[in-house]
Amino acid sequence: MSRRGWVLFLAMSLIWGVPYLLIKVAVEEFSPVLVVFLRCLIGAVLLLPWTIARGQLLPALRHWRALLLFTVLEMTGPWLLLSWAEQSLSSSLTGLLVAGVPFVAALAARLAGDEDRLSPVRVAGMLVGVVGIVALLGLDVAGAQLTAIGAVALVVVGYATAPMVVSRALSDVSGVTASAIALTVTGLVYAPFAVPQLGDVATAPARAWGSVVALGVVCTALALALFFALIREVGPQRALVITFVNPAVAVLLGVLLLDEPFTLGIALGLPLILLGCALATRRSPRQSERCELSDVDAAVP
Repeated sequence: MSRRGWVLFLAMSLIWGVPYLLIKVAVEEFSPVLVVFLRCLIGAVLLLPWTIARGQLLPALRHWRALLLFTVLEMTGPWLLLSWAEQSLSSSLTGLLVAGVPFVAALAARLAGDEDRLSPVRVAGMLVGVVGIVALLGLDVAGAQLTAIGAVALVVVGYATAPMVVSRALSDVSGVTASAIALTVTGLVYAPFAVPQLGDVATAPARAWGSVVALGVVCTALALALFFALIREVGPQRALVITFVNPAVAVLLGVLLLDEPFTLGIALGLPLILLGCALATRRSPRQSERCELSDVDAAVP
């Protein structure tokens, strides 16, 4: 990997490990709907003009049905569910649960007929991942948290299946363009519910609105631009490796900055889930050779 590739990789590994911390801080003062709306508003303001200036908006809108499905699976549903779940879950646990996205994506691709038969290594990876999830949930999750866990499970399904929509129906739409449209649509969906709450922003502590601004600018607009640059530099398969690093960053930040406990469940579940995901999504040399470049191939937390 080139020096530029390593810089982009390290930047993305950190940036997409941070949202769980920022969401946890933001929902202490704002409703989940307001957090999602503000994040989308900031991201759309930064990305949509760039998309329009490049003349990519109108051609992309010809695929409005697929774009709408991608929007629901990648942003409209998951971001609200994540913000709601983190009202009761720690950022560490949430980030670790979302690490199951590559695992679910491999299974979904197999069921949809997009992958060759599962190799023994990939089957072993799935089993290891299941053991890790069982260890995590069995040791760390109280009964009152089960609904929030279910919400994160839906997020994982959305993040795992959204790239399939892109690869099947949006192959000629750039990732930044699809993201700009998705941010705009999601913001419009939540605007009627969030706008009446905007007064909360003015009275909120700097810690809360600073988290929302960072979510929109750094973890959404900047992150999307950097991620697509990373794909162009190192290819989609190497770029996807950040998915395995992000949860470790989320756990570290939660423990160090929010005083979240480093539990036995995390200690056992983290390495097992990450190892399982890495093995379950491993491609054979034949698959790697025919894998085409995809602009959107990982979840945006």
